[in-house]
Amino acid sequence: MFPAMRVKITGLDPHQQYYIAMDIVPVDNKRYRYVYHSSKWMVAGNADSPVPPRVYIHPDSLASGDTWMRQVVSFDKLKLTNNELDDQGHIILHSMHKYQPRVHVIRKDFSSDLSPTKPVPAGDGVKTFNFPETVFTTVTAYQNQQITRLKIDRNPFAKGFRDSGRNRTGLEAIMETYAFWRPPVRTLTFEDFTTMQKQQDIAFTDWLYWILQ
Repeated sequence: MFPAMRVKITGLDPHQQYYIAMDIVPVDNKRYRYVYHSSKWMVAGNADSPVPPRVYIHPDSLASGDTWMRQVVSFDKLKLTNNELDDQGHIILHSMHKYQPRVHVIRKDFSSDLSPTKPVPAGDGVKTFNFPETVFTTVTAYQNQQITRLKIDRNPFAKGFRDSGRNRTGLEAIMETYAFWRPPVRTLTFEDFTTMQKQQDIAFTDWLYWILQ
């Protein structure tokens, strides 16, 4: 998934073991289309039938709270697909639908039901976070050529599309135009896993929109 979602977590018990996972859930029950003349997304009908649930378990799991808190947790290895028959463990999404990524922090003693093909388990040892800024609309082709160019130049998985001799001046101008894509760090408070009373926070860093809203 590019741009990748990255989070900074605090407030964990340094000595407890945790899994970090992500799933991506529908925002609503609608399907969308892009209207070129008004440059807006419009509702095009009801959503397609739900796809089987998939959960991405961060490859650094299982790790101590101390380990997680000393690093920025990146989901750059997560892969998306619209192939409902996928057997590679990718997150399955419908095209032209609106989705919300969710980050889950799961204490080891609440992880017995954790599986890439089941909903995330619930309980006091599971905390879920989502950020409204990361809501995105799935597409198979970008509706804005400037976004296409930005993705080609910045996406590590698009090397085959890049021309090493291309003039970079135009790209830098586009980056200036979309400078709002890198806002200040966002924080969200939550209860400490250890005491369940002390308020701590989780900071979301380096988010970008997946599609121009």
